Amino acid sequence: MTDQPSDFGRSGVTQPTKAQTRAAQRSTALAVPLTASFLALTAALFAFDARAEDAKVISAIGISTFGDLHYAADFQHLDYVNPDAPKGGEISEWAPGTFDSMNPYSVKGVAGALSSMPYEAMLTSTADEIGASYCLLCSTMEYPEDRSWVIFNLRPEVKFSDGTPMTADDVLFSFELFRTKGLSDFRKVFNEGVEGAEVLDAHKIKFTFKPNVPTRDLPADVGGLPIFSKAQYEANKLDLEESSMTPFLGSAPYVPDVIKPGERVTYKRNPDYWGRDLPIMKGQANFDSIRIEYFGDSIPAFEAFKAGTYTFRNENSSKTWATGYDFPAITSGAVQKVELPSGSKANGQAFLFNLRREKFQDPRVREAIGLMFNFEWSNQTLFYGLYARINSVWENSWLAAEGKPSPEEAAILQPLVTDGLLPANILTDDAVMAAASGERQLDRGNLRKASALLADAGWTVGNDGMRVNAKGEKLHVEFLNDSPSFDRVISPFVENLKALGVDAELVNIDPAQMESRTRPPVYDFDIITGNARSGYFSGSELKQYYGSATADDSAFNVMGLKSPAVDKLIEVVMAAKTKDQLTVATKALDRVLRAERFWVPEWYKNTNTVAYYDQYEHPQTLPPYALGELDFWWFNPEKAAKLKASGALK
Repeated sequence: MTDQPSDFGRSGVTQPTKAQTRAAQRSTALAVPLTASFLALTAALFAFDARAEDAKVISAIGISTFGDLHYAADFQHLDYVNPDAPKGGEISEWAPGTFDSMNPYSVKGVAGALSSMPYEAMLTSTADEIGASYCLLCSTMEYPEDRSWVIFNLRPEVKFSDGTPMTADDVLFSFELFRTKGLSDFRKVFNEGVEGAEVLDAHKIKFTFKPNVPTRDLPADVGGLPIFSKAQYEANKLDLEESSMTPFLGSAPYVPDVIKPGERVTYKRNPDYWGRDLPIMKGQANFDSIRIEYFGDSIPAFEAFKAGTYTFRNENSSKTWATGYDFPAITSGAVQKVELPSGSKANGQAFLFNLRREKFQDPRVREAIGLMFNFEWSNQTLFYGLYARINSVWENSWLAAEGKPSPEEAAILQPLVTDGLLPANILTDDAVMAAASGERQLDRGNLRKASALLADAGWTVGNDGMRVNAKGEKLHVEFLNDSPSFDRVISPFVENLKALGVDAELVNIDPAQMESRTRPPVYDFDIITGNARSGYFSGSELKQYYGSATADDSAFNVMGLKSPAVDKLIEVVMAAKTKDQLTVATKALDRVLRAERFWVPEWYKNTNTVAYYDQYEHPQTLPPYALGELDFWWFNPEKAAKLKASGALK
């Protein structure tokens, strides 16, 4: 599901449950051939360990990118949950637009909200630890120190939601399915990194990885594969690549219940869920029902929340947060309005250029357009001072590039300069920062800088005051938007661009059109609001987000970035053996990505601004990396009864 923000983050559903599809987030792609000098540098910095048949084999309940796991083998429950949280009740949120499919693994159709919820993987993540994956469907995993293969020992008690047992054959079937069909993101990680998979017995499967590829993340990658029922898939003649309203059969705590395209989708808790007593699941999946209501945009959605049509809202509009929460349910205390801490890095929200368009090929054009967005004015005038500016793809983390390159960063960047893939000033200049502006909407200083950049790029001012190239073509820039409440952000940007002589316009479309026009292979847009994605311990997923090989075949590299330098730096990040090495490599990559100017970065905040009907409770101390309302919050029936008695809820 793709949707535009009101002014921050994703509108509607805020917590799509724990990541069940880590493999999709860490897909790989073919990289451009590396030069000899760069290969030598990479080998010297992050040498691969030689594989040995007699290497020590580790047996564990999980795997961490670097260092030890936080939770020991005998842990009783996650630190941040209430292990005695009661089961029951319903939580409901909203989503924009509509949907016409329950298959989240196909580019065809618009998948329903939370449509990946019914599926589990061998491994799962936690909300208080970075880079760790713990056994869920498996009881233990085995792998050598060089991580050249991994064996998952499937729990014999695992059952699909219809009560049929899951076996290693289902795991192999799902692997082969994703390897050949569906999203290209899965195919790339499995085809480029995995040599093969072998069923050892009914509850044991082995994945062997290809030689001479970074294996640091591969055990977790294949461990993040969603597992389907082979029998149900074949009996119903399903197709992973096709839009379908028939969900696949999974094993997770929730199963689809009510499915009404354009109206709602509801998931109900399976009372016979096989894993309810596992330590990693204690205190989680507490609601009997999770309901998502669909609305055309955020305005009617907010009115519906005030009327009690749905009960939980993660507010992403600063204006609404500052001025809209004055209705009777707030005054009476029936609705709680709170700010909850968030330790997560920024989500990379930005205006994204379609680099496939000829007019955006010149970075001077992209820089000039970026100079015309006045964040400071927008923050004070439109956002009530709620936000901070994003500068880095890894904003609000230790991984963001700062100032001039360190000697360690320079050692990575120098060969790319030598090979002519990067300009020499990447070694001496400060990391690119978002343009700062003054208090007035149109910053005259930035206007002069932008004018000079466009003139240098061959876009001169014509007789009518509009910028034209040597062919006499106007510099036309179209902002595609499917969230009417975001108009107030884009319109001043458009006005500033017109003052520069750019033929800019705002074009509003519905979410379905946005989905179709921004997905492969169409990419029919100039500028949209999206996200420059990243992870804390980044790996092969960077090829999906920024790799040349995915530029015309990914829903994540939506801007179509093709940079040989970026491709090679991704290889260095993937090859990092320690956290320190990864940090240096990521900073170097961040520095180069920002120099590409594929975006006009927007803003972020370090709190969750949420409102909910006072019938929910959560652990006193929330984990740093998730709000978790669908995961580990719970329902209080006594509070709910009071709300109904007061008439606040029907």
